[in-house]
Amino acid sequence: MYKRLLRPLLFKLSPEKAHNFTFGLLQFVFSIPFVRTIFYTIYNVNSKHLERDVFGVHFKNPVGLAAGFDKDGKIFNQLGFMGFGFIEVGTVTPEPQPGNDQPRLFRLPQDQGLINRMGFNNKGVEQLRKRLRRKYAVVVIGGNIGKNKVTPNDKAVDDYLHCFEALYEDVDYFAVNVSSPNTPNLRALQEKEPLMHILNTLKAAASKKSHYRPILLKIAPDLTDEQLNDIIDIVAETGIDGVIATNTTISRKGLNTPTGEVEEMGAGGLSGKPVKARSTEVIRYLHDKSGGAFPIIGVGGIHSAEDALEKLEAGASLVQLYTGYVYEGPGLVRDINKKLIANARNR
Repeated sequence: MYKRLLRPLLFKLSPEKAHNFTFGLLQFVFSIPFVRTIFYTIYNVNSKHLERDVFGVHFKNPVGLAAGFDKDGKIFNQLGFMGFGFIEVGTVTPEPQPGNDQPRLFRLPQDQGLINRMGFNNKGVEQLRKRLRRKYAVVVIGGNIGKNKVTPNDKAVDDYLHCFEALYEDVDYFAVNVSSPNTPNLRALQEKEPLMHILNTLKAAASKKSHYRPILLKIAPDLTDEQLNDIIDIVAETGIDGVIATNTTISRKGLNTPTGEVEEMGAGGLSGKPVKARSTEVIRYLHDKSGGAFPIIGVGGIHSAEDALEKLEAGASLVQLYTGYVYEGPGLVRDINKKLIANARNR
């Protein structure tokens, strides 16, 4: 129904308007009695074959929603009834910021991709914390944290620590985002020295708590093998709990969309099917080179159950959706989970 009826209507709107309309629609629909039960019945698949224990957190299934979809935690409760094993909110920054000028989100239907240069638009960590404290869905929540645009890189650690402390009691794990291409100079924080400083600071803060929250690092698909080797070393040296591979790419290679149209869209991170192969390459490289030393959440170009299996077989412990969810609809989560159950039973 989504691909035949709802998606054509949504795709008549600009991408950002369609996104906001979907939020409003879900908030309205879920205000109707019994709707939670209906959505849970349609989209949830429960089986011991799906359950995972990763970095000390129990997941009812390995399919999550990537950061960026529900930045401010407005509909994580509703999404929690739509089959996901976990939902990552954010990227959130200490202070509210509007993000980049619109238009800043573009569809590439010929490639089943998106280009975004949102720029960490969000209402700030305090607003997110208030919403998370109204949680009623039984679903794992990840908190994706970043820095404000105006914060210089040499002070970035303060922003990450601020968000970490603010959300510590309200999320199940943290994702440190230093890989978005849409905040000026943010990716420079992926270099070994500044990244070690941020991660060691967060680990030290976590060690003082009465209970531990896992810390993961979200990386770009555009890293070289040498930089990926550094990531493996950083994970080992800092003792963080895993890696999310990958964020969006700045590459525009191999697109079916005419070059002129792509150039008119301008700068931004490309997601969806065009990043699928590279994301899987990065997952496999990290897993093989590290000897499976740490968990990996695989994200990038998952538009089918087969795409999810590809990521898991490459070495991912969990997977996340975003662009595939936009193009394929909520049934994608159910389809992946059913495929995983069938594979497990056939072994």
